[in-house]
Order: sequence, then C-alpha cells, then structure tokens
Amino acid sequence: MNNASRAGQYIRQPGGYSAFIPAPLPPQPPINFDAELLNLLSKADRALAVLHGAIQTLPHADDFMAMCMRREAVLSCRIDGVESRVDDLVRHEAGFAVEDEPAGLKEVLNYLQAMREGDAAVVKGPVTIAMIRQLHRLLLHGMDEQQNSAGELRLQQTWIGSPGCSIVEAMFVPAPPRHLNDLLRLLQGFLYDESLPVLIQVGLAHAQFETIHPFLSKNGRVGRLLIGLLLHQKDLLQLPVLTLSDYFREHRQAYYGHLQRIRETGDWEGWLKFFLSGVLQSSRHVTETAISSMALRELHRESIIDEFGRVAANGMKVLESLYQRPFIRVQDLVDMSGLTFQASNNLMNKFIAHGILSEATGQARNRLFRYDAYIELFE
Repeated sequence: MNNASRAGQYIRQPGGYSAFIPAPLPPQPPINFDAELLNLLSKADRALAVLHGAIQTLPHADDFMAMCMRREAVLSCRIDGVESRVDDLVRHEAGFAVEDEPAGLKEVLNYLQAMREGDAAVVKGPVTIAMIRQLHRLLLHGMDEQQNSAGELRLQQTWIGSPGCSIVEAMFVPAPPRHLNDLLRLLQGFLYDESLPVLIQVGLAHAQFETIHPFLSKNGRVGRLLIGLLLHQKDLLQLPVLTLSDYFREHRQAYYGHLQRIRETGDWEGWLKFFLSGVLQSSRHVTETAISSMALRELHRESIIDEFGRVAANGMKVLESLYQRPFIRVQDLVDMSGLTFQASNNLMNKFIAHGILSEATGQARNRLFRYDAYIELFE
C-alpha cells in the first residue's frame, strides 16, 4: 500500500519549508492485516503471555521488575548517546559511591523516576496529555540548561536532519507549534479507541507521538516510556518489564527509516511489522532473563545449603536480600543477621569463596561486595 496522504501531508509554511501535519489515527484506509502482520501479532501476543507467566513464577517479581526498569532506563538513554551501566545505577540508588560516575547518570536516574511515576499513574487512570507533560518534566529535572522547557510544548519550529543542516535541507520537519495541542488531543482520544488490538494501537500511538514531536528535546525518551506504560495500562503486562530500547538501538536505522516511510508513503504496515518483531524479540529476551534469574537463585541456594554449614540459614537470608539490592557490605550482614562483625566477615568470605559475591572496591576498608552473576543478567 502506497498512499502518501494516508499518514498526513506536508504543508508549505511561510518560511519556505514544508512541515508534516499528521492525519488522525486510526489510519485511513484501515490497516491491512495481511498474513505476515497477523502472524507477527499472534506471536507477539503469545510471547507477552509467556513473559507474564514467567514473571508470575518468580519469588522476587517486584525486584526483577525493578532491575528491568533500570535496564530500560540505561538503554533508552544510551540511544541518545548517554553512557552508563545498570551497575552504576544500582550502586548509586543503594547509596554507595560510584567510581568515575558517568556524566549522564543524572539523566538515567531521571528516566527511571519517570518510569516509576508513570507506572504508578497508569494504575489509577489512562494516559493523558497532562501525564505526558509530567513525564517530560521528570526527564529534565535538575538539568538547568533545559529546565525552562520541561513539560512545556515547544513554542518554536524544530527539524530533524544531519548536524548543521537548515530547515529547508532537513529530513523531517514536524508540525508547527500552533498544531500541537490539537494533535495531542486527537492522539489522546485514539488511546481510548478499543477497535484495534492493543499491540497495534500501541505501535500506532508510538509512531504518531514521534511524528508530532511535541517537545524541544527528549521526544524519543517520552515515546519509549509510553510503550511500556500503555502495555501496562491496557493489561497486556501486569508489571513494566518489557525493554524495547535495546531492539530500537540495535536496529536504529531501520527504526528511523520505518518512521520516515510512514510520513512519505503511508506505510503503517511496514512499521507495525517492525514494531511487533521488536515486541516478540524483547519479550523472549526478558523471559529468558527471568528463567536465568530463577536458575541462578536455585544454584546459589543449593550451594549455600551444601557448603555453608551452621551459617546456612543466615546465608539464605543474605542471598534473598541480594535480589533487592545486589551490593552489600559486611555491616549489612551484621544488621541483617545479628552476628558479630567478625562472624559476618567470615560469612562474607564464604560467599566470595563460592563465587557468589566479589569485592567491588579493591580497598582494604569500607569494602563493598557485588552480586556479579545477577547484575550481569541485566547489563
């Protein structure tokens, strides 16, 4: 299907450039559910159901969800060139100093906070324009150079293209600011539409949001946040554990290419097949991570039972705590077990000797120990 006006149209502006004004969703003519699209939709739905089932069997489902959210925060920001690791995020949140702390860690922490607040909000009600603006506000929290635009729809024309290009040379020019309120209201109305399968609706909504491009910055991050929030709000996932940013980053050129083809040729079907492939791949990956997490827990439980002798009960208590916070000090063992410092130090040495924990600072004092195998599941 090649209908250039199906997704909207480029309108000539007074400055001599053309800006794209998207058509309301759902697309007209309607989505063509060919065999390939139906097959991908069915597989993606099943993969999400399997993922949901796998999460339900985890003894630490909430802690697993927290690690998945950290992973998504790291990966989503990495798409925009902000480098950090899940390790940095966990350590910082636990209140431990991060050696050579990445300059962009603040942005990742903001993304994580936006995920958490957004998830709490969708439990109470639908996704709204006000919620979207609040997500943007959270993403820019504490970033002085952009604080004035936090949560505010852009008041100036922007464009996307190679560095230094003019608006006339741009690959894509989104709608002028005067259209943004109306376009977002139409998008919000579409989110109440129940005539389409949820995954199709979410895929269409993500692409439409990126085309509207309502903020001066961080549109990609807001759009990626919306995917998980909508899947949760519409009950396809009970916990926000799906991380699509890795897929988008791995297939970055295809991602931007599909979005542009929607605008140029109305190819919604091509985009939806790409999006559903991402849901399928990412769901399988998170399911495998959940299974690996459970297998790791059982392996280390058996090791503690078989090798820790009289301190096995305290060892189990420590192991369970590591799924909530995979960094620990000897003093934490003292507080947790009631053992003396020396006895706690001996217990820590057992964890090290059996390869469950490793020392993370290289210091003789104020040592910090890391649950390597668990953290590596999410890096």
